Amino acid sequence: LSICSKLCYAIGGAPNQVAGSAAAFFLQIYLLDIAHITPFHASLVLFIGKATGAVTDPVAGFFISKSRWTKIGRLMPWMLACTPFTVASYFFMWYLPPFVSGRVAWYLTFYCLFQALTTLFQVPYSALTMFLSTDQKERDSATAYRMTMEVLGTLIGAALQGQIVASAHVSHHCTVDPSVNTTDSWHDTPTFPDPSDPLSHQAKVYMIAAGVIGGVYILGIVILFLGVKEKDDPYALNSDRTIPFCKGLGLTMKHGPYVKLTASFLLISTAVQLEQSNFVLFCTHAADLRNHFQYLVVTILVSAAVSIPFWQKFLQRFGKKCAACGISWMIPFTVMLVTIPNLILAYLVAFVSGLSIAASLLLPWSMLPDVVDNFRLQNPHGKGHETIFYSSYVFFTKMSAGIGLGISAAGLEFTGYKPGICRQSNDVILTLKILIGAVPAILILVGLFILLFYPITEESRKEAKLALEELR
Repeated sequence: LSICSKLCYAIGGAPNQVAGSAAAFFLQIYLLDIAHITPFHASLVLFIGKATGAVTDPVAGFFISKSRWTKIGRLMPWMLACTPFTVASYFFMWYLPPFVSGRVAWYLTFYCLFQALTTLFQVPYSALTMFLSTDQKERDSATAYRMTMEVLGTLIGAALQGQIVASAHVSHHCTVDPSVNTTDSWHDTPTFPDPSDPLSHQAKVYMIAAGVIGGVYILGIVILFLGVKEKDDPYALNSDRTIPFCKGLGLTMKHGPYVKLTASFLLISTAVQLEQSNFVLFCTHAADLRNHFQYLVVTILVSAAVSIPFWQKFLQRFGKKCAACGISWMIPFTVMLVTIPNLILAYLVAFVSGLSIAASLLLPWSMLPDVVDNFRLQNPHGKGHETIFYSSYVFFTKMSAGIGLGISAAGLEFTGYKPGICRQSNDVILTLKILIGAVPAILILVGLFILLFYPITEESRKEAKLALEELR
């Protein structure tokens, strides 16, 4: 594969990460503090939206596996067709409608549409890795390029969104009486204007950010289409038959390496998702860092972007299972931030968290092609199973993330989160600390424990490569 084709492939996946990053870091606080939706309704929007995207994964895998080969490939038409609709749904997801009573239905509708449409893009895009090259090193290299660009996309999304909408969350009403140095001297004045005004400054800056990110979507798909040539199934023999979707799904659910990999990373991805969605709320309400949160988010993502090449070299030298230990690095630092909220420590935590997030992003997508190769060896005369693996993997990770987000928003509702006030109650602050510190730590440790039983080693990967070459 040429460097140009790897770059074009990598850039094609960046817009999904740009939009996903903006939503992960800012959608919850937008629904709570700008749209003035209750935490309970926000949890419904987040959970049902994620669940919709998850349910779409196997559906997308089913229809894509039935697709016929066209002049531009079998996967590319799906990505091209869904992009304009994805851009439209993303924009309306950040639009503040003039009515108040139906806002929950509005955001639920467009968030569900956005999740479903991004799935229709992500399933064929991620499966495209298997149709770029038959060589494991080339696929790993393309995956490293992809992860680097996706982390950069995550960085761009969070940075763009953070810089454009920062003014919407800077309060000029929360002032402290200098004569009384206590937290009780804070005025609980609402920090935002009447939520029924869709022309407010807060609403406008969010729509500007949505328009900019929509333009990034269109640019990314154009580069992907012009720079990547999809190959027909490079593994299949002429005599091979396509595995029926339902039968293939049953086979994947019985495939040991796949089950262990999925179980491990669905817990780890849920932990990362909890960190992302609650980080801005934590900085704003629990750590008194409301004027620094956009810079902390950028620090996390810059650290993740620059460390992807390091992790790629590390896993090549020491193995993929060994590289997974890097995911646990964030745990002690995050616990320190929760117990000792300090600006310098916050930046250190942001940097280390970026290293761990990079490892958690790169490893599953680097290990999944090895699982597909392992499955191919056990089922040598079937084809069309690649999209089944990728769609079902994304299904499980999205479902777990949706459940985690729903529980976190419901926890804020239960402890009495009130939008627009300067200082939340101690119960809300404690809940945010638990969601940032204790819960992700437990999920990551359990996920890494499951990964210890993942059976594919570097030696078995080499054996699989030789066996596949012999089969072809």
